[in-house]
Amino acid sequence: MNDSDRKIYRAKLVDDFVQGRISRRAFLRNAGMFGLGAAALGSGMVRPSRVMAAGGDLTPSKDVLDWVREVSKPFAGTTLRLATESTPPSNAINSQLKQFFEEASGMKVEIEVLPLEQVLQKLTLDIASQLGTYDLYYIDQSWAASVSRDVFDPREQIADKPDLAMPDYNIDDFLPALVDGISKYEDRWVGVPYDIPIFIMQYRKDIYDKMGFKAPETLEEYYEQAKAITDEMGPDMYGATGQMKSGHYSLECDWTAWLWGHGGSIFNADGKFSGNDERGLEAMEYWTRLYKTMPPGVNGWTWDGQGQSVAQGVAASMMSWGEFFPYFDDPSATKVSGLMEAARCPKPKHALRTVNETGFGEIPGVGHQGGSSLAVSRNSKNPDAAWIFMQWATCYDTQVLITALGGGTGPTRESVYDDERIKANARVGAGTTRHLDVVRETIAKDMGSEPDLPQWAELSNDTIPVRLGKYFAGDYGSAKEAMDDIAQAVDKIVQG
Repeated sequence: MNDSDRKIYRAKLVDDFVQGRISRRAFLRNAGMFGLGAAALGSGMVRPSRVMAAGGDLTPSKDVLDWVREVSKPFAGTTLRLATESTPPSNAINSQLKQFFEEASGMKVEIEVLPLEQVLQKLTLDIASQLGTYDLYYIDQSWAASVSRDVFDPREQIADKPDLAMPDYNIDDFLPALVDGISKYEDRWVGVPYDIPIFIMQYRKDIYDKMGFKAPETLEEYYEQAKAITDEMGPDMYGATGQMKSGHYSLECDWTAWLWGHGGSIFNADGKFSGNDERGLEAMEYWTRLYKTMPPGVNGWTWDGQGQSVAQGVAASMMSWGEFFPYFDDPSATKVSGLMEAARCPKPKHALRTVNETGFGEIPGVGHQGGSSLAVSRNSKNPDAAWIFMQWATCYDTQVLITALGGGTGPTRESVYDDERIKANARVGAGTTRHLDVVRETIAKDMGSEPDLPQWAELSNDTIPVRLGKYFAGDYGSAKEAMDDIAQAVDKIVQG
């Protein structure tokens, strides 16, 4: 099958799934054959992003808008289109910031905010048809390999179009760990880092103070604190919580944090499943104990239920997505405004395995990440105009505004974390940025990335979390029996 046929078949596969003509399981199984990662598709993730006013000077830079005004003169009247998931950057740009770009550039920007599977549908159909309906692509990290040749490498755009280059855009300002983990495939940049959900430790400081606890430094300390809180305050308050719905990608996300945190890995260097080795079984023993400190409904929750268990005062701590933190500080939405604190995840019990000890590019780290990139499509009829917009949307000044107005989302540029407007928002209240130093440190020191292989969509959405769910439902006699069953199933799928 040539490249064109592959793109057409891939687009049809995604369209059939979105239209309900094939099951999710059938889609996941076939997606891997075409190098299409699809970890969170159809998972119903509800991201707690809110656009809100914040203090300080939060208006776009005059110098930036003057550049947009001057460089865009040949493109006045152009309409640019982007299909994107509901993320803090996309929501802030769409609702509050693009009006400044449109006024300065004379262009119109249409942003479609859609469920992730529909974003993939639009992207694959556009690539297969080469119609250029969309000028920019939102690219989940799991899609990077399959679309790397269908987008411009931003380094090439900077070099090839010096007359369109934004002064001080500084592509080297993007956090190196995010470039490597999200926006690179082989020797190419597949856009620039755009969004970075990542696991951090979040806990109720009032309850921890009452119990005489500080933020846990080790995983065992985290368990002991969670157990003590549950023993003392249950059933009104539980020490920990999770995103442990059977058969759901969120369950796999939780598993990786405990697995990596005990020095384990999903695959070994030979490409065989290793979650059933000594470190993997140690992680399962730990997780089984921690599970008993969580609310009874946890095995029916994805990330949204997990976040709500903290927001509504049911659970005292969680290791989960950092973008929940500014939501927790919103007094109009939660019961815990001002009560939460952020910290780095507890230290791994054993040394993390290196990429030379794992398979398929897996990078162990307790800070499980799930980021995305923004890129200009090679099929765009207006690639130069789209490149101007992309530079504006991902430049330092716009990212400061996104971070402040978009609910305290984690920036992908190093410099934004130190901006005085961002630091001024590090106070209790909706859209706080008081957790961002923890996010930055986690990206640099604790970030974990899942393996990159064609079958990962099926493995992470079905094979692994279905069996993990059965384990917590008591369908296996032991953790070893469950992990050996997962190993057999995973290796069979990987080997084809």
